Amino acid sequence: MKSPSNLPFWRSFRLFETLDDTILRQISAVAQRRSWSAGTTLFQRGDAGDYLVALMSGRIRLAVSTPQGKELVLRLAEAGDVFGELSLFDGAPRSADATSLLDSEGFVFSKRDFDALAAQEPSLHIAVTHYLCRMLRDTTEQLEGLALYNLEARVARFLLFTLRQIHGDTLPPRPLLRLEINQSDIAAALGASRPKVNRALQALRDAGILHKNGEALACDVALLSQIADPASA
Repeated sequence: MKSPSNLPFWRSFRLFETLDDTILRQISAVAQRRSWSAGTTLFQRGDAGDYLVALMSGRIRLAVSTPQGKELVLRLAEAGDVFGELSLFDGAPRSADATSLLDSEGFVFSKRDFDALAAQEPSLHIAVTHYLCRMLRDTTEQLEGLALYNLEARVARFLLFTLRQIHGDTLPPRPLLRLEINQSDIAAALGASRPKVNRALQALRDAGILHKNGEALACDVALLSQIADPASA
């Protein structure tokens, strides 16, 4: 099935947001719609990287692991995210495993089509450069969180990041957040153990920063922000 032709849809992805309408229409014309059931391995580290995915719905875990079974979650791709793009840009093998945590749907943009379009449209290379710079800044922030903040602060930063993916940069004072990933996945993303993440979440609840609301968490954004960055409080 072909991808939707509405330009706002394609512009909602960070990689494509600065491209003009002509390029977006060409991307829309060649991108192919795909779906993956929960638990599907989309690709593994070392596989040939010949496409990126623009995720429309669901959640994809990107992770690396050791032969001994230790795993590091690099990111959790949500609706509106692009992943698998690095191999598309440099032609190198996949650098991580990609597994669907939920039933997911997205659009595949092949390296062949990317290269053909980039040869005609230099602005696509400029968009890629800006996108990679943002990725590097995001990685720096992630490393900063792992190295410089205690676990409660890292959990608070994770929750705020997740809320911003849903609401944008301007958050309501007490948004509800339904965490559709388990504490083991959160722990892997934060470089901690599951029991420690559980204790950190409980400490935030005990402090009145998080409140159970059915299966969701009511989050006090102001207090979460203080915990996430104590120096700014």
